[in-house]
Amino acid sequence: MENKMFCFQCEQTAGCTACTGNAGVCGKKSDTAALQDELTGALVGLARAARGDTEPDENTYKILIEGLFTTVTNVSFDDEAIQRQIQAVKKEKERLVPQCSSCGAPWGKTDDFDMKEIWEAQENIRSLKSLILFGIRGMAAYAYHARVLGYQDREVDEFFCEALFRMGYEDTVEKLLPVVLKVGEINLKCMALLDRANTESYGDPAPAKVSMKVEKGPFIVVTGHDLKDLKLLLEQTKDKGINIYTHGEMLPAHGYPELKKYSHLKGNFGTAWQNQKKEFDNLPGAILFTTNCLMPPKDSYRDRVFTTEMVGFPGTVHIGEDKDFTPVIQKALELGGFPEDREFTGINGGKTVTTGFGHNALLSQAEAIVNAVKAGKIRHFFLVAGCDGARPGRNYYTEFVKQTPADTVVLTLACGKYRFNDLDLGDIDGIPRLIDMGQCNDAYGAIQIAVALSQAFGCSVNELPLSFVLSWYEQKAVCILLTLLHLGIKNIRLGPTLPAFLSQDILNYLVENYQIGPVTTPEEDMKALLKQE
Repeated sequence: MENKMFCFQCEQTAGCTACTGNAGVCGKKSDTAALQDELTGALVGLARAARGDTEPDENTYKILIEGLFTTVTNVSFDDEAIQRQIQAVKKEKERLVPQCSSCGAPWGKTDDFDMKEIWEAQENIRSLKSLILFGIRGMAAYAYHARVLGYQDREVDEFFCEALFRMGYEDTVEKLLPVVLKVGEINLKCMALLDRANTESYGDPAPAKVSMKVEKGPFIVVTGHDLKDLKLLLEQTKDKGINIYTHGEMLPAHGYPELKKYSHLKGNFGTAWQNQKKEFDNLPGAILFTTNCLMPPKDSYRDRVFTTEMVGFPGTVHIGEDKDFTPVIQKALELGGFPEDREFTGINGGKTVTTGFGHNALLSQAEAIVNAVKAGKIRHFFLVAGCDGARPGRNYYTEFVKQTPADTVVLTLACGKYRFNDLDLGDIDGIPRLIDMGQCNDAYGAIQIAVALSQAFGCSVNELPLSFVLSWYEQKAVCILLTLLHLGIKNIRLGPTLPAFLSQDILNYLVENYQIGPVTTPEEDMKALLKQE
C-alpha cells in the first residue's frame, strides 16, 4: 500500500516506525504533512539560492527560521498559512536568483528539494539527514524566540543555510556526521542567545512558589513558550478584572521579575501539553496558544482558543502582528470564568509548584552546594528533564524521581517535569531536592551549572556525580541532545522510546562513542547510575 504521508519526527510516531496513513498520531493530516514537506523542500532551495551572487539578508534568515519553526510538531496545522509561507520562500528565492538558469549558485542548481530523497534514502543516510533536519527545526524555535526580542546571531542564522544546503546535497556518512555534531555546537550558541534575550528583557529568574488554584471571575490561560506574548497580554489586561494563568511550558514565567510584577499573573493552570484536550474541555476562560507543545483543539472549546505568531489551527481566531489581544480579552469577559475559586492539583495531588531556579540563581548558591557535596550531604545530582507526552510508560519519570535517595538532588526543566513537579522532596541544608530550572531552552542553564561544578571539583562533567535521565518528544529535544553530544556528555538515559529515525548503525555509533542508552526500569536505572557510590 502506498504511503499517504511519511513522518517520524516525534516520539509518538505510529508503531515506533512512522506515521504513513491519512493522519499522524499528533493529528496532522496527510495533506498538511505534504505541505510541510513542500515547505521544507522550498527552504532547501532557498538555502541553495543563498549561495549565489546576491547576499542573503535579515529577511532571508527570518523566512528560513519561520519556515523551519512552522514544521516543528504541533505548531501549525493550518494549510493556508503553510501555503502562504511556501510562497514567501519562493518569492525570496526569486529575489536572490531572479534568473535561476544563469545564476551564480553552484551548478546553477537552486531547485526545490524533493523530501522523498530523504525518506526513501539508504537508512544511515536517512538517519543522519533526519538528525540534521529535526535538529535545526528545534533550533529554529529558539532562534525565533530570541529574534522576536530583538536578538540575533549571524553565525546561527548562516548555519541554517549551511545545514539545509548540506542536507540536500551530501550523501555519505563521513560527510554528514560532522554536520550532525555541528548542529549541537551551533544550538549551544543559539540557546545562549535566547538565555541572554530572556534575562535582559525580563530579568534573572528567581525561585517562586506558584499556586494551581484558579480564582473566581474572568481569566485567560496562556500556553506554549512565548514570554513576549505573555508580557504584551499582561500589559493589555491591566485593571480589566481579568486574571492570567500560565499553562505547560509557560510556568517558568513566574520566575522572571518583569513578568511576576503583574499582580494579575495569578498562577498556573493544568499540566503538560498532551493533557490540553482534557484540561481545556468546556473551560470558562479564553486560551491563548503561543508557539508549540499544543494539541488541536476540540469543538467544545475551539471558540475560545486564539493563536498567535506561527501557530495555526483551523477554526481558531489568529492574533496578527499588531498584537491586539482585544478578541481574547472580550472572550474572557464573555465567558466570565468560574463563579467561585477552584482548587486544582498536579498529577500527584500537589497544590503548588516551584519554579524560577535559573542558572544565575543557582550559581549564587554554588558555594553551599559544593560544601554540601564535600561534606557528603549531597551524594548525587540527577538531571531528569525533557518533553512530556501521551505514550504509556512516561510514569517511569515519576517513579524514578520518587525513588531518588534523600541525599540526592533532582534538577529538571521542560514540560516533562509535570510528571513530578508537585512532589515535596524536601531539602538538604536549605537546598531544595527538586529544582525547576525552566523551559526546555533552559538546558543551557543546566549546562552552565554542570560546567561550574566540574570547575569547582577540578574534573570533567562526565566525572561529576551527575546523571542525565532525559525524556523526548519533538525536535527541540533533538537539538538539545545533539548539544550534549557535542559537549561530549556520556551515559545519557533516553526514553520513553528511542527515536524511530535512528538506524541501527547510527544508534550503535552513539552507544559506542557516548554510551547513550534507553531507560529501562526506575529501579534498574537507579542502581546502575548510583553504582559508583
